[in-house]
Amino acid sequence: MKKVIRILAFVIVLALTVSAIAACGSKPSDKPQGEEYKGADTLVVGYANFSGKFSPFFATTAYDQDVAGMTQLGLISTDREGNVVYKGIEGEKRTFNGTEYTYKGISDVTETINKDGTVDYKIVLKQGVKFSDGKEMTADDVLFSIYVVCDPTYDGSTSFSSLPVEGMDKYLAGMSPRAKAIFDGGNEGYTANDNYTEAQYTEFWNYYNDKAGADFAQEIVDYCKSKGYNAATDSVAACAKNWGFELADNATTKDFWDAIVAAYPDAATAEVKESAGSSRFDLTMAALGEAYQVGVVTGETAANISGIKKVNDYEISIKMTEFSATAIYQIGLTVAPLHYYGDASKFDVSKNQFGFTKGDLSGVKSKTSNPMGAGAYKFVSYANGVVTFEKNDNYFLGAPKIKYIKFQETGDADKVPGVTSGLFDVTDPSFNTTAVENIKKANSNGELTGNVVTTSTVDNLGYGYIGANATTVCVGGEPSSAASKSLRKAFATLFAVNRDKSVYSYYGERATVIQYPISNTSWAAPKPNDAGYALAYSKDVDGKDIYTANMTEAEKQDAALQAAIGFFKAAGYTWDETAKKFTAAPDGAKMEYEVIVPGDGKGDHPAYGILTDTKAQLETIGITLNINDPADSNILWDALDAGTQNFWTAAWGATVDPDMYQVYYSQNVVGLEGSTGSNHYRIQDSQLDKLIMDARVSADHDYRKATYKQCLDIILDWGVEIPTYQRQNAIIFSTERVNMSTVTPDITTYWGWMNDIELLEMNPTK
Repeated sequence: MKKVIRILAFVIVLALTVSAIAACGSKPSDKPQGEEYKGADTLVVGYANFSGKFSPFFATTAYDQDVAGMTQLGLISTDREGNVVYKGIEGEKRTFNGTEYTYKGISDVTETINKDGTVDYKIVLKQGVKFSDGKEMTADDVLFSIYVVCDPTYDGSTSFSSLPVEGMDKYLAGMSPRAKAIFDGGNEGYTANDNYTEAQYTEFWNYYNDKAGADFAQEIVDYCKSKGYNAATDSVAACAKNWGFELADNATTKDFWDAIVAAYPDAATAEVKESAGSSRFDLTMAALGEAYQVGVVTGETAANISGIKKVNDYEISIKMTEFSATAIYQIGLTVAPLHYYGDASKFDVSKNQFGFTKGDLSGVKSKTSNPMGAGAYKFVSYANGVVTFEKNDNYFLGAPKIKYIKFQETGDADKVPGVTSGLFDVTDPSFNTTAVENIKKANSNGELTGNVVTTSTVDNLGYGYIGANATTVCVGGEPSSAASKSLRKAFATLFAVNRDKSVYSYYGERATVIQYPISNTSWAAPKPNDAGYALAYSKDVDGKDIYTANMTEAEKQDAALQAAIGFFKAAGYTWDETAKKFTAAPDGAKMEYEVIVPGDGKGDHPAYGILTDTKAQLETIGITLNINDPADSNILWDALDAGTQNFWTAAWGATVDPDMYQVYYSQNVVGLEGSTGSNHYRIQDSQLDKLIMDARVSADHDYRKATYKQCLDIILDWGVEIPTYQRQNAIIFSTERVNMSTVTPDITTYWGWMNDIELLEMNPTK
């Protein structure tokens, strides 16, 4: 299930294949932009924090993806129900909710399933589509974009290269980053080769052996400071104390590393990761620069992907060796301009050149903070917490009516007041009880839509969850062991029993508690009447039901705590029968864990109540759960990228197809070579991998649903994900500022307010 959370809209027409995760929480900014971007010709949108990675290839957070999406176009478009538009050039008429709409895109696509099981795709581009700088889009741009996301060194979130395209495996084989080639070669002495010089070999190992350890320790120190641990001193010694190391007051990061090696001798030679996040290899590779990130040939590798061909200037063909249910959506990747992101002088299909040197994406990455494409708007700047766009007069559906759009960072609590006060014209508050009350108070009619605010709601194609890192919450360094699963289930059982009160108090009737890690809006989601359906984490360590139908809430809480005690015991924790508390953790586990909840530093999050209630229960049995609620949600993203988190809260969103490859497949654990970087749970299960791939290659709807149910059961058995809520999305508009008659009608889960954005108008100023 390619999961992605869209805070403002699911603009699937812009980029069908980009994925990321997101959560409630952001940092407000009150710094204004220049006068040229104010007034009646400017739409201001209240947004969450940006990370500044606005590349259509490398954006990771949903907020950054939306910035990139404003400037880009996807190869294939979809309708209000998420169905593919196959004839986008002339447009297809489809009826939704009793109204006929015409859907257009930049291509026509034909899918042919052959008798031998292979599948042929023919994609024809609309002629005359231009990028914002006036240059026409052609098949060369499509091929360039495909080869970027299929490069052996590509480390973005798009998983196009996982499709069964003919020749893909041969193209990806036999190449890895230069640093990896050096590292894999070992530190036994330089041997002459074509991939790196003796000087590079020496530089790499000198840094790895002498400096990377101190860098490793410095990351731990920085991590401590970011969390406020012993912030009064901010010294290396004070931070090291959190990890159980007693150092001199004037200790350096090198001293800290030496202490780590003394305690864990294998750290001197092995690749290790601690709460710092990066390994010494990662730090060495980053410190030495792009020359070490370039891909080098380490074995036999193909010069092109044989199944992808340019037919003419406006047509390409793609051959797949087998059917893949996700393929039609993956093919709809962003078409980025070759002449901007790549090097046109290096594009020659006859010479197997596709706009960059294979294995070297440094040129593409250099444009990460300044996106450009064929979307409705042009990127102008990102400064003082505000992204500014200007209309693209070359947009293929016509120049937008509004000249400027600003995405302005703000906290969730400030979103409704921002619209009612006139600061924002559009935003997406968490649709909780407080937000509802404030909207109704602002409107003279006391309703959600009135003279000040207009509210649009749809079911979210996504869900809230609590995640667990299988490698940091485990026993004996074995994430897949029964003991490790029991440890995570101990926490999961308590998280699960505390969901109802917290979710309903936060959202009221605008959300429901869910039992499986999949959006209830998905056709693959298990339903209560399905065979095998069960409440999440409602079985004890012996597989018996924890709850009975007539239990009171207090009885459920007690039953859950007793079940959690059983799981902790199974994990190997030492139980003091007299004190009725745990007194020691097994090897590799801890008595104290942390959960990160991005609640703006003030608990403004639907899962916050779950965590506080669970914390109180755990304290009664001797286990500590520390709740980290950072004011800046980037603390969470950084921890997820580094793999340092224990537990965290966030929300997934999903594309139309429930493919689970990107998030749960073993190879996609963050940090692995060739990973999509989306498996933050770090779950690695061969049976799950097989089921995911089996479901991908089947066109049988019933078979796929049954297979995905097995996948969901495995995920729950690992205890790495606790599904919490399915909510409604709310987009609120300033009735006074936005001409509501120009907002795209029939907004759905798959068709957001930014679709038809070129038609949106502001009301005349008074």
